[in-house]
Amino acid sequence: MTLLIEPEMLATLMKDKHLVVLDARFSLADPKQGRVMYSQGHIPGARYADLESDLSGLIIPGKTGRHPLPEQADWQATLRRWGIDRDAQVVVYDDGGHAMAARAWWLLRWAGITHAMILHGGMKAWQAGRYPVTTDVPEVVESQGDFTIGHMPTVSAQDLMAQLETEGGPGHKLIDARAYERFRGEEETMDSLAGHIPGAVCHPFTENLDDNGRFFSADHLREIFTSLVGEDSRPVFYCGSGVTACHNIFAMELAGLSGATLYPGSWSEWITDSRHPVARGR
Repeated sequence: MTLLIEPEMLATLMKDKHLVVLDARFSLADPKQGRVMYSQGHIPGARYADLESDLSGLIIPGKTGRHPLPEQADWQATLRRWGIDRDAQVVVYDDGGHAMAARAWWLLRWAGITHAMILHGGMKAWQAGRYPVTTDVPEVVESQGDFTIGHMPTVSAQDLMAQLETEGGPGHKLIDARAYERFRGEEETMDSLAGHIPGAVCHPFTENLDDNGRFFSADHLREIFTSLVGEDSRPVFYCGSGVTACHNIFAMELAGLSGATLYPGSWSEWITDSRHPVARGR
């Protein structure tokens, strides 16, 4: 199954009636920036997918993380609003870092949509190829697709905590997608407490990309993740709020290593409960 699509290939598919393009550009530093960028120019036919209003659920203070998963009914309504049905071929893009696109990709797969791809290089690569850009907002016919969730594995904080208490360590190999400084607890720019879940190791999602912002080859990614998780491990990925962890899961899929699990609440949910232990340092 194709996971990445290059701009030149997407350009040849633009008239395909089954194609749905999603623009997932978003800035955690400025939540309005992505929508502004969309209004200033996007790939023709693209629908805007906002991280906070479309790709996340309702935040419950003191209980959820910063970007909880949407409820099934809400996510189905969003997919229908975008005109996505079971036959859709969905291409999602962001500004080129692939983090927001990977979150959208994971959610699509979570709903059982298997024909989902990320535009390699995102909007920057599309514009570099001088492909068309528009400010027109497409008229979308709402679909009647029925979607269930749970087609991608997840783990809860309760499950992780139970493993820590009964086994003295996580039953899964835990991989943290944040920067090393945040993982070690040396600085924290997003959440109220610094550190990481005990037993975790750090693999910043940016290390899945080469110097040009493109994903490494499947063989190179396989070497990276096999070294991290081992041949027989059951990896669980988390980050600050369950967004950039999806980048690591996508990279594992590119490497041909399927079955990775997401802890959706991630660090921002973990620290809402004072009973959860916190580790610092390496």
